[in-house]
Amino acid sequence: MFRTATDVATAVAARRADVRRMLVEHRRELQLEIQSRIRDVREEGSSTDHHAPHLGEPLEAEPDEDLAFALIQMKAEMLERVNEAVQTFDEGAYGSCLDCGEVIGSARLQAMPFAVRCRECQESRESEQHRDRVRLHEGLSAMGARIYA
Repeated sequence: MFRTATDVATAVAARRADVRRMLVEHRRELQLEIQSRIRDVREEGSSTDHHAPHLGEPLEAEPDEDLAFALIQMKAEMLERVNEAVQTFDEGAYGSCLDCGEVIGSARLQAMPFAVRCRECQESRESEQHRDRVRLHEGLSAMGARIYA
């Protein structure tokens, strides 16, 4: 079937509108899920029997609370990536890596339409973030050890 330039432009515009609509919908779903999880944690926290720790007793979160907070953090990080994707889409740079400027692979965009970095740059960023979290945790642990020493 022979297509005119107008047909192709219309199809591309429709596809772009679909991608943006999907990104915005994903953002809305994540926001609602985060709000719901925070509300659940607050409700569970207010109904749980808490006791005041004795002097020298470390403050510790319950394992369920740790898991709930970790899930909220993961969803918040995903929301941040979706927000970045919407912004790059609106700037006309969707599909290009924010860090190196190279084209993000189509397979990656199909699997993760909110990707704003190529696989290599995203892996590098995640490794750096992990190192930062480990350093922070080590620093907090060292600070806590000095307080109780």
